[in-house]
Amino acid sequence: MSDSTPSTHRGLRAIALFEAAKGVIAMLGAAALAAIGPDALQREVQGGLARFDIAAQRGSSALLDAITPQTLHIAIAVGLVYAGMRLLEAWGLWRHRAWASWLGCIGAAAYLPFEIYALWQHPDWVTWGVFVLNLVIVLVLARDLQRRRRNA
Repeated sequence: MSDSTPSTHRGLRAIALFEAAKGVIAMLGAAALAAIGPDALQREVQGGLARFDIAAQRGSSALLDAITPQTLHIAIAVGLVYAGMRLLEAWGLWRHRAWASWLGCIGAAAYLPFEIYALWQHPDWVTWGVFVLNLVIVLVLARDLQRRRRNA
């Protein structure tokens, strides 16, 4: 089997696992929001703000006021849509589908300008790590798309 055979393309499989993990984490987050509810979430956020002496700062009450049943339902829906997209992309990459490489390449590339800005503002090792990881994902998926075009 050659390196371009779908079953041996380790880069796509690694990205698929990464995307699946993000999807599962998003699903767990949405489930946690649904389980905790708005009142308990408000109490937890208020406790966290107090713990870090943020409670008295401007905007903290607006944050607490924004936690309502409606906004919680929106957050849960957004989390589930995000999870579905990540899991669909993971499935497509695992099955070596071209649409999944396009989806992943465009999705990861969309974050790069924001990450460059973050590097400019806070050039620490975490920011560099996130930037390099997304850049590698874009390059691997772009290389896959280029191979597909060449072999078509």
